Amino acid sequence: MNLHRLIPAAAGVSLALLAAAPAAHATGETGDAARGATVFATDCAECHSVKEGKDKKGPSLFGIVGRGAAAHPGFAYSDAMKAAPRVWTPEALSAYLASPKQAVPGGKMKYEGLPGAAARADLIAYLAAAGK
Repeated sequence: MNLHRLIPAAAGVSLALLAAAPAAHATGETGDAARGATVFATDCAECHSVKEGKDKKGPSLFGIVGRGAAAHPGFAYSDAMKAAPRVWTPEALSAYLASPKQAVPGGKMKYEGLPGAAARADLIAYLAAAGK
């Protein structure tokens, strides 16, 4: 992964504002769940599942869209994630996925980030569809 291409989607924007933003993607991107399934398989599936109750190294992402941060029962979240007061809206997810370590300093996620608003929108569309 080219780390020089990682540009936080929310540079200079408070995460509280992202959580309160309207449901439309801030970038205007509409995701494609089928492409998002490929992104998930390539970038996320090693550590996460979209099956309800099936945690791996990371928590299950079933129902993540609209859920509060660190709200999945039974998973040992970092203190940083527990202290991050946000709801996982598409905008908040996009900002986090762009640069997890910048969005939640001190969090456990080792993933460096997913560059490209379109890929993030696709992944979020997949997560929304898989969580129903």
